[in-house]
Amino acid sequence: MKELIEFIARSLVDHPDEVAVSESRHGNRVMMELSVAKDDMGRVIGKGGRVANAIRTILRVASEREGCQVTLDVVEP
Repeated sequence: MKELIEFIARSLVDHPDEVAVSESRHGNRVMMELSVAKDDMGRVIGKGGRVANAIRTILRVASEREGCQVTLDVVEP
C-alpha cells in the first residue's frame, strides 16, 4: 500500500522527488503519513479535501483485501 500512495502522490505533484511515505503498524492497524513539498500540498489535498479523501477511499479498498485498517495523514512540511 505504501507503493500505491507513492505512485498516486508522485503523479499529482510538481516535485515527485520530495514525496515521502512513512508507515507504522500497530497490530491490525496501519498508519500512513504522506509528506510532499510545501508547494504541492494543495495538489494532494485538493479543494475541500477531495483528492485526499479519494486517496483514502482507494486505500480503504486495498486494505480490505489485505485484512487490515489503514489511515492516511497528510503531513505539512
